Amino acid sequence: IGLSTKNELGDDVSYSLMTEIMGKHSNIIFINENDQIIDSIKHVNGLMSSVREVLPGKEYFIPNTMDKLSVFDVTTDDWNNIIYKKPMSIAKAVSDSCTGISRLMAYEICNRVHIDGDAPTESLNGNARSMIMDSFRDLIKAIREKDFTPTIYYDGNIPKEFSMLPMTMYSDLKNESDRSPSVIVERFYSEKDSMTRLRTKSADLNAIVHTHHERIVKKLGILKKQLKDTEKMDRFRVYGELITTYGYTDLPPLPVADSDEKLTLHCVNYHDDTEVDIPIDGSLSVSENANHYYDRYNKLKRTSEAVTDQIAAAEEEYEHLESIITELSIVRREEDLTAIRKELVDNGYLKKHTGKKENKRQLSKSEPLHFISSDGYDIYVGKNNYQNEEITFKLASGSDWWFHAKKMPGSHVIVKCNGNEPPEKTFEEAAALAALFSKGKLADKLEIDYIQKKHVKKPGGGKPGFVVYYTNYSIMASAEHLKDIKPAGKDEEAFLCI
Repeated sequence: IGLSTKNELGDDVSYSLMTEIMGKHSNIIFINENDQIIDSIKHVNGLMSSVREVLPGKEYFIPNTMDKLSVFDVTTDDWNNIIYKKPMSIAKAVSDSCTGISRLMAYEICNRVHIDGDAPTESLNGNARSMIMDSFRDLIKAIREKDFTPTIYYDGNIPKEFSMLPMTMYSDLKNESDRSPSVIVERFYSEKDSMTRLRTKSADLNAIVHTHHERIVKKLGILKKQLKDTEKMDRFRVYGELITTYGYTDLPPLPVADSDEKLTLHCVNYHDDTEVDIPIDGSLSVSENANHYYDRYNKLKRTSEAVTDQIAAAEEEYEHLESIITELSIVRREEDLTAIRKELVDNGYLKKHTGKKENKRQLSKSEPLHFISSDGYDIYVGKNNYQNEEITFKLASGSDWWFHAKKMPGSHVIVKCNGNEPPEKTFEEAAALAALFSKGKLADKLEIDYIQKKHVKKPGGGKPGFVVYYTNYSIMASAEHLKDIKPAGKDEEAFLCI
């Protein structure tokens, strides 16, 4: 940027602001008309760089670009004599040899002709070299002709990369294009920054949920071990019965004089005709020995009943926490985090901030995702347990269809039927959405339960989003069925999700 002003003597003088965009080495340097550095944002001394010092009083010059080739002047001889002579990967050799070619674009050049960019340059034969050169020329031709397609590529819901030219290496990813490069660049960094801030804000919720999740897993392990220890309770009951039956005939009169004497009742278990040896306390009578085993049986029975109830409650809590973990994995907006935070507060996992009003505005903004099937049916997806309950028990009517991933946490999915029977393809698309918004979303295929909403019930006292159903159909969901689903209206979030 050129600047003109007058000095203290009133003479016209010129200055320049040189902006160097080089990643972490970027700098802004203020120089005079004699290319002398007046100051800079970052000072670089000789210890920091052996190529160039950036200090007040030093001469400003542009660093040597290591004799890189101009992409518009590269010849076949240049490739054979310079690029392929470097002992490194093909992509690195291309990007290091040509100005304006990033490592990403070097990989794209190789990918367009199905050559591995990480392969060493020595592995290329004449035919492969010719293919890469042709791919490179096609790229430069598109640049010369300004044949640009500004596009963002999404890995799931996260913006992965943007490019002004089509990227075949990301052909399997969702993408969004615009005529304006500025719009694409601004949207890419805005969404990436939004996701970064969202992850930062959700980090504390993730930590809280995972802490409770680890505790409940340990608790379940202890409870199940206690329940296993009660499995021998029926043996003690049988011992009591056998002592009562055989003790008066097969044992000496009890108690015996020497109370330290160890006795054993050898008898036949009439329940299964097996022989058993029952330890007997010689200091106790027959009925006292029998009652001793009955007491042990009753104690273990009470423990078994109590532990069974505790395991059921712990498993319900475990499933609830698993569902919240799944919710956090699909969060894209702050209002969704607000709803999850409220759920944690309501269930005692998080303390409510005293004196802080609940952000009802953000809660109201958090709405279920709305899609349109290829056959024109409305499909709603809950993003958290509160929304799951809302769409299942308020939005859906009895004849609407309800979908959920089988035996795992996931969103409720509702297909609004309006009294009609949807075609098979709508069922497949709803199942694909139920798989996408579940813990098993990475599976190639996933079994989905579906049933009419009138058969879905909420048990009394159940956790948010927890339902029961006893008869259902099943369908295998596949990601390929997502391709024809459309977001309803201008639901940008729904668009990005698919």
